[in-house]
Amino acid sequence: MPNVRSAQTDKVNFFGNATPRELAAKYGTPLYVYNENVLRRRCRELLGLSGLPGFQVNYSAKANTNPALLRIVREEGFHADAMSPGELHINKLAGFTSDLLLYVCNNVSAAEMKNAVDNGLLVSVDSLSQLDLYGTVNPGGKAMIRINPGIGAGHHKKVVTAGKETKFGIDPTAMDDVRALLKKHNLTLAGINQHIGSLFMEPDSYLNAIDFLLHFVQTDLADLFPSLELIDFGGGLGIPYHKYENQPRLDMEALGTRLHAKLSAWVDETGYKGKFFIEPGRYVTAECGVLLGTVYATKFNGENRYVGTDLGFNVLVRPAMYDSFHDIEIYRENGQPDADLVEQTVVGNICESGDILAKKRPLPLIREGDVLGVLDAGAYGFVMSSSYNQRPRAAEVLITSDGTPKLIRRRETLDDLTRCFVEEE
Repeated sequence: MPNVRSAQTDKVNFFGNATPRELAAKYGTPLYVYNENVLRRRCRELLGLSGLPGFQVNYSAKANTNPALLRIVREEGFHADAMSPGELHINKLAGFTSDLLLYVCNNVSAAEMKNAVDNGLLVSVDSLSQLDLYGTVNPGGKAMIRINPGIGAGHHKKVVTAGKETKFGIDPTAMDDVRALLKKHNLTLAGINQHIGSLFMEPDSYLNAIDFLLHFVQTDLADLFPSLELIDFGGGLGIPYHKYENQPRLDMEALGTRLHAKLSAWVDETGYKGKFFIEPGRYVTAECGVLLGTVYATKFNGENRYVGTDLGFNVLVRPAMYDSFHDIEIYRENGQPDADLVEQTVVGNICESGDILAKKRPLPLIREGDVLGVLDAGAYGFVMSSSYNQRPRAAEVLITSDGTPKLIRRRETLDDLTRCFVEEE
């Protein structure tokens, strides 16, 4: 389609039978748009990493919990995890049964643990105190523990989930304490998991962490090994956010070859008959989502050109929270491709100086009335949005496999903002 900048979405026919401007006109902006074909493609890449009978992909549902997307993920053969009663509720609403769900939590109440147990889920705990509390909730039951392998990875310190500077996991040297708590509550250790961080683009750190966990299970947990039914290596697989700079993808074929060989050899050596999980979230949904917004103002402050949009950090918080980069496309009526780049700062409509979507970004000149597309917004986008400044949350649309747009979440209204208030008598 003729547009100022749209090569990446054009390449995959992302918007199907509609144009981004048509979608913006029909549904309004901000608008999250998802593509079913891209989502299914990513699911199949992950399932293809290993053909071992016990290998499963466990979708980290916190990345995107829209039931329409969850149903697609389930149809593709995934399991899923939940980290709260709300995620559990939505997972089951999307058709996931208890045997396809895992509860991965930290710092939760006994009531929350009991809710997961009552729903038939295996619960992973990540501290000794949580294991002790879990034992009072489910004495004689099965338990799973999260280990901190001491190996962290990620593009920002806030997404590194292992090592000494993170809240997650049980220290591997505390296994005698784990054994004591298992004995105290007559618990069976049925699972062990870890997570090193998010958005790694080279496989070595992930594979090193897998080596650590397999060795740890085989040596430090040798006496508990016979009861293990599940070994979960976590997720964190990255996607190329810098698409217009031709950032290379994570080599899934190479990762799969090494992963499959490693797990196969370990199974042959140990006789393990349980399941192996990987737990991706971002890789599943990030690239299937584009966030559309409208440009309402442009101006200069000194030499700095600002582009004002309706895409505040209430809509997409990742750039403000993590300094995350998202490529931006520009859609204009009768627009033409423009290779001339101008340094511009794209900002939102929230009354905060940190409400910046893209800082001093070289882009084709953006004009008032343009529709912008924020790429790779399908993970940690809508799920982390808010009604800050009392702005209702965005609508969500799915471009189905035949190219038809389908509304899968209506835009919030002002009445939705006030629905939970309690009137004073």
